[in-house]
Amino acid sequence: MSIVSNQVAATWARRKTRQVRVGQVRIGSDAPIAVQSMTNTDTADVLATAMQVAELARAGSEMVRVTVNNDEAARAVPHIRDRLLALNMDVPLVGDFHYNGHKLLSDHPACAEALAKLRINPGNVGAGAKRDPQFAAIVEIACKYDKPVRIGVNWGSLDQSVLARVMDHNARQPEPRDAGAVMREALVVSALESAAKAEEYGLPGDRIILSAKVSSVQDLIAVYRDLGARCDYPLHLGLTEAGMGSKGIVASTAALAVLLQEGIGDTIRVSLTPEPNGRRTEEVVVAQEILQTMGLRAFTPMVTACPGCGRTTSTFFQELASGIQGYVREQMPTWREERDGVENLTLAVMGCVVNGPGESKHANIGISLPGTGESPAAPVYVDGVKTVTLRGDNIAVEFRAIVDQYIETRYPKKKAG
Repeated sequence: MSIVSNQVAATWARRKTRQVRVGQVRIGSDAPIAVQSMTNTDTADVLATAMQVAELARAGSEMVRVTVNNDEAARAVPHIRDRLLALNMDVPLVGDFHYNGHKLLSDHPACAEALAKLRINPGNVGAGAKRDPQFAAIVEIACKYDKPVRIGVNWGSLDQSVLARVMDHNARQPEPRDAGAVMREALVVSALESAAKAEEYGLPGDRIILSAKVSSVQDLIAVYRDLGARCDYPLHLGLTEAGMGSKGIVASTAALAVLLQEGIGDTIRVSLTPEPNGRRTEEVVVAQEILQTMGLRAFTPMVTACPGCGRTTSTFFQELASGIQGYVREQMPTWREERDGVENLTLAVMGCVVNGPGESKHANIGISLPGTGESPAAPVYVDGVKTVTLRGDNIAVEFRAIVDQYIETRYPKKKAG
């Protein structure tokens, strides 16, 4: 079955790639584009990290990366996995290694065994004569434990020897390219050469995922277009250091949407800087919403709501839209476990008579609230048919009950076993 909605299937073609398994998650080929995230806890704190992994998984992160930067973190990884399994959460854990990954994986085989995937940065595996042996050591451990590897190049830590070689080659050309183009080429070359070397060391090609992250939208699009054209490895997309709040959301969406529409990308992360005391799960929600609004996957019922205008001086429709959106996202983990298809439900909360009835009819369930000066009545439409008119102080409660009833009657319960 296609993962693409009927609306975009005719114009959207997925780039053909190999398929990599990360735990129970499939990456690449015809698999759904996977959403992932990363903890920001001290990995050595087993309880805090396990709880954050669980929170991210419940929000919809299909794999979660953890920093493994020292012996304490490496020792903690198996215990984090065990705590998650005790919570009945078999979410794949990805170990993020820099500088000393070869040593940590060698010294802590239980860590290597507990992880579902290893992430290494070819710019940080070692310098000079140490680079290849240390890179080989990590690959050999991945082979031993049958673990896939993401080779993740980052322009903030690009292998300087690769960059120097690409710059020298460029300087000898009749028409040298500009510095930005040279940097992008070095990123692609680093990723491809590292993948080729990993295969030489014995890692199968269907155990390799590539990424080449930058923090500029246009550079990211250019790098991944080039990388996608030159290999068939699955690609992990993400705008690194995207930033905080609306800036990070907009920048990530602008970059990822272009690439995804072109069929490039097999798994994504939205790297948002959390607000102080903010929830890490926001980046998971944004990643899901990018895929869902593009029609590439469905995760949770979508709520259409009007922006408000001079006809909607009351804030009630805003409060109702916010409340029902929060409610369906809160309930979705339970609905996902119990029922098939709820993620495709569409809801509309409209604020006046201008577009209210029309938009409400297009949704599975829609409500058209009265605008300023309109009759204090709110017609509800179910699958395009007006079923009831709500009035009074309990509209929000009654509307939520209609949603619950619709889910109860329209989406079958999953069969046990």
